[in-house]
Amino acid sequence: MKYYLGVDAGGSKTYAMIASEQGQVIAVGRGGNGNHQKNCEQAEESLQQAVSEAVMASGLTRDQLEYSWFGMAGADREADFRILRPIISRLSLPRTEISCDTWNALRSGTGENYGVVLICGSGVNCAGKNPLGVMHQCGGFGYRFGDFGGGYDLSMEVFRSVMRAHDGRAGKTVLTERLTRRLGYSSVTELREEYLDHYRELPADIAELLFQAAEDGDQVATELLIRQGDELGLAAAATIRQLAMEKDTFDVVLAGSLLTKGDRSGIIKRAIEQRVKQSAPGATLRILNREPVVGSVVLAMESSGMDVNHEILDRLSLEQVIK
Repeated sequence: MKYYLGVDAGGSKTYAMIASEQGQVIAVGRGGNGNHQKNCEQAEESLQQAVSEAVMASGLTRDQLEYSWFGMAGADREADFRILRPIISRLSLPRTEISCDTWNALRSGTGENYGVVLICGSGVNCAGKNPLGVMHQCGGFGYRFGDFGGGYDLSMEVFRSVMRAHDGRAGKTVLTERLTRRLGYSSVTELREEYLDHYRELPADIAELLFQAAEDGDQVATELLIRQGDELGLAAAATIRQLAMEKDTFDVVLAGSLLTKGDRSGIIKRAIEQRVKQSAPGATLRILNREPVVGSVVLAMESSGMDVNHEILDRLSLEQVIK
């Protein structure tokens, strides 16, 4: 029996999963921040913790792992891989591969080994792989480099919308009362003065206020969510064109907490779909309903030469114990 390790390392949590070649989940491990761009030492500690927990719980030795795949937030450029390779090598695993976490999210969300993935969590990212195996990433580097949205940017947009409404530069919004209450202030004036006097980071979960306000019919919130969807759709369309997938049939996997949990009313999804269908009528949007670490296990299997069929993928999902 062969065993495979998959790791999904994000900015808030790291998961490790060991599964057999039949798709049976043997063990899991957990850690905290796994993004080296946020804190390199912390990321290495999280990886060590998650992998060690999984190996110990499995009853296997590290040498018994046939292949290990690490899907990692922040693994975007060669400069990142120069930092990450020594970290992974210190885990003393026999055969390993590192990729951006977009790829394991994509593989977790589709039964094929190609397609497009859109991630909208704390930040945004888009990547695609065509049937010939050609890959392309669009964005993922932040607002300055052309991205829009994700929890951090949308929290700032909520703050800006409240300030603009207060100044009379924009229409009234229920976000005014909800933001001031969420941050613990009695008025916008008090909030503004405090933030002018003291630099403070905005909590990323302020973006949740957008979804709640939009569900209540707030126009400002609705327009921001439509823009988020349109921007993600533009990234997907650009990726589709770059990979010459306009006439292909494939899945566009929607991943990240804002898409899988936040967008209950479907405002973002509908805006994405409009852009995607204009570029590739044969594309199908699919919300990721498995943990991305499943995709890391599948990629480890495929890297060792296995043909991962739908039955194995479904078994990994059904056996999934990470909640």
